[in-house]
Amino acid sequence: MLSYKNRFHGYNSLRYVYKNGDVIRGKSLTVKYSKNPRRKTPRVSVVVSKKVLKSAVGRNRIRRRIYEQVRLLLPDILPQYDIVCIVSSNELKVAASHELAELIHSSFKEAGIYKNLPENATLQ
Repeated sequence: MLSYKNRFHGYNSLRYVYKNGDVIRGKSLTVKYSKNPRRKTPRVSVVVSKKVLKSAVGRNRIRRRIYEQVRLLLPDILPQYDIVCIVSSNELKVAASHELAELIHSSFKEAGIYKNLPENATLQ
């Protein structure tokens, strides 16, 4: 679970990232991000639509799995970013943990939101 300080609070913050953020699109995950100079820690949100998966239990499972992978990456993320992960496929519900970690890592790396992360860095 992400710390309280690393989560979004209120819809207007999300709306700002949706409107003004940059986008990295993948097969099953879209990452929107924007720089927020007023923040001292990064904020992350995961959005899973009912169109992706009807079951609330399944949507929450996907959300928890992504939050856990992001929590492990938080020390390497630049502090002034707001990040929204939008799930577009229900296959993340059953994807292997290392595949999910690689998907999130590659999206964040492409977005350029990491601190000085070496090229050959490996994931746990």
